Amino acid sequence: MTLLGAGAATWPLVARAQKKKLMQLRSIGFIDGSRIPRRFTCDGEDLSPPLAWSGAPAATRSFVLLCDDPDAPGGTWHHWAAYDIPANQTELVENAGQGGFSQGFKQAINDFQKPGYGGPCPPRRHGLHHYYFRLLALSVERLMLHDKPSCSEVEQEARKHIVAEATVVGTYHR
Repeated sequence: MTLLGAGAATWPLVARAQKKKLMQLRSIGFIDGSRIPRRFTCDGEDLSPPLAWSGAPAATRSFVLLCDDPDAPGGTWHHWAAYDIPANQTELVENAGQGGFSQGFKQAINDFQKPGYGGPCPPRRHGLHHYYFRLLALSVERLMLHDKPSCSEVEQEARKHIVAEATVVGTYHR
């Protein structure tokens, strides 16, 4: 009887949770979990892939987009951090990560020591690498950072204000 009572009491909560819209991130450049096309890598044109999102919480005041490779030989390699993306924005077009190119947001210095996007470029014969594109919805409009922060500094500051997160993963090997 207690088990039935508990289940009956939690049913409305489960129903509401299923109706709740979760933030989602996707790319028309590649399918989640699949190989990233050459054009978005150092072996191609090194363009940042197009990314779009939906379902951001009402409390969102800005976004941060990160791209990292945790399979790099020396530890996680930071490929991109775009930050102070306006809350009403729902996409980054292809090549939005070009260093110095601005669409109303800022870009950090990546581990290639350049601003903007640096595409997948794993060592040859190092095996399959996974590239995590993560969108962070934040409760603040602007991050308090110095003029040329690293991708790690952007993520560290953003984590203090996160309200939601969505991820899409691509793979690449050489």
